[in-house]
Amino acid sequence: MKRKLIRVKSSAGNYAVVCGAGILRHAANEISSLGRVSSVHLVSSPTVWHAVGKKARRMLNRKDKRALHLIDDRESAKNLRTVEALSRSLVCAGADRHSLLVAVGGGVVGDVAGLAAATYLRGVALVQVPTTLIAQVDSALGGKTGVNLPEGKNLVGAFYPPRRVFADPQLLSTLPERQYRSGLAEVIKYGVIADKKLFAYLENNFVKLLRRDCRALDYIIPRCIEIKAEVVSRDEREAGLREILNFGHTFAHALETVTNYRRYQHGEAVAWGMMAAALLGHEAGITPADDASRIICLVRRIGHFPPWPRVSSKVLIAAMRSDKKARAGKLRFVLAPRIGKARSYDDIPLALVERTLRFAPQLATCTGKWNA
Repeated sequence: MKRKLIRVKSSAGNYAVVCGAGILRHAANEISSLGRVSSVHLVSSPTVWHAVGKKARRMLNRKDKRALHLIDDRESAKNLRTVEALSRSLVCAGADRHSLLVAVGGGVVGDVAGLAAATYLRGVALVQVPTTLIAQVDSALGGKTGVNLPEGKNLVGAFYPPRRVFADPQLLSTLPERQYRSGLAEVIKYGVIADKKLFAYLENNFVKLLRRDCRALDYIIPRCIEIKAEVVSRDEREAGLREILNFGHTFAHALETVTNYRRYQHGEAVAWGMMAAALLGHEAGITPADDASRIICLVRRIGHFPPWPRVSSKVLIAAMRSDKKARAGKLRFVLAPRIGKARSYDDIPLALVERTLRFAPQLATCTGKWNA
């Protein structure tokens, strides 16, 4: 893949996403162009750092004063306690207002480091180096940072855009199979909400993607980034259009909440959520049967993921009411009138939601337990 620069507009200052195989080898100059910094603070997890730490260190100038901060990157650890621990570690390492935080990891590392950057000394510079597929195409860009509460997903956070994002598909070579496949759910999402040609490409080339084919990744990673960049540039703070990025997420966040963030990779919950959203859209007369079937069939091709939890519809609906998209306790769903188009709906009858939840566990042809 050739180096590609994708611009993202932000009220706090525009920034660029740099994508391409091997771009980290040339990232030092990109970071230097951001201006002088007093120190660089790398934030990662032990597992990620063991896999990509050498590459990440090479992206910095040799003269940079630097420190490494390792955090727990499990979804269950994406909370305020971890943000506090990282912030205190920054104090101990002498981070000041002219320091730079570099988040090297998946979505949890990016969210925790992003919220810490937004709040530490009321804001320090941030660079994102996503190392998972889901982070490269989704969570590392757009400026949303957030952590979970027991009551719901991403309920505490801030809009805080990075100064630069480096999406290098070579970093995906060491990604565990479960995490890689989980990220494919967000890739499918972009086809559903904004690009029917991308969706058709996925249908025709999914086996290549499962094999991490370089040419397939060269196409889908920048395309997904372009879609998200366009959406968040037009609606940075989720006033309207940006909600389409949450296709399947009303269901997904409820699944993660009721299982205490311990059963699913985020993308696995999104996979369930997209199938449920396709079914709900069909039940509501919004999504044509053929399109709903295509969405569900493509999501199934991701492979095995943990089964739907044995909880009542009442419990799941209660969790949905805590979702950040809900308004005055009223459920709000992103549904697809057709593949390549999505919009938000807050007038879906509760009876249809309950019916969808009853049938949802049967949407996957087969489920199984992954090795951790």
